[in-house]
Amino acid sequence: MNTIKQTAAAAALALAAVAAPAAPAATAAPAYRCASSTRDIDDNSYDGPWPDNWRTTVKTCAARSGSTVYAYAEVKWDGASFYPVDDPTIFDGAKLRLQIKQSRQGTDPVVVERDFPGLEDRMEDSTSSGARSGTYRSATISHRVGPGALGDLVLFLDWHGDGRGYQRHDYTASPTV
Repeated sequence: MNTIKQTAAAAALALAAVAAPAAPAATAAPAYRCASSTRDIDDNSYDGPWPDNWRTTVKTCAARSGSTVYAYAEVKWDGASFYPVDDPTIFDGAKLRLQIKQSRQGTDPVVVERDFPGLEDRMEDSTSSGARSGTYRSATISHRVGPGALGDLVLFLDWHGDGRGYQRHDYTASPTV
């Protein structure tokens, strides 16, 4: 009798497995294509004897899923260490402007852009020894775009006390997706 119950239970499980609807297939994440470039940026507000350049590397990435293009950027910096620890007066502002552009002959028109102003506090932060390096990754932006789009990024820095306002620093755009 025990064998009959086991056989019946096994048959019921097999029947349930066959009759159960298949789980939906997971949608694959779009494959990002990235480009990276590095610049040395001079602190316009400082003209003293210590090295004051900030080495910044920006990686801009874009991906396509159907007609939607996604883009994000990551900036890494290694700043001058002569400033006081956690000096909040290095910048009056620092932000990233992430853009999705339609790739065309000549100037690529901006389809959508978003500013990420959360960079200033992070760049002014330092270790207890004054080392100023870090990484910031933007959120992902997206927009429906025709064929041939790309991600692009501009870093804007406003050095404290230099009187010039935001200065634009361009980096390499992502490959076309």
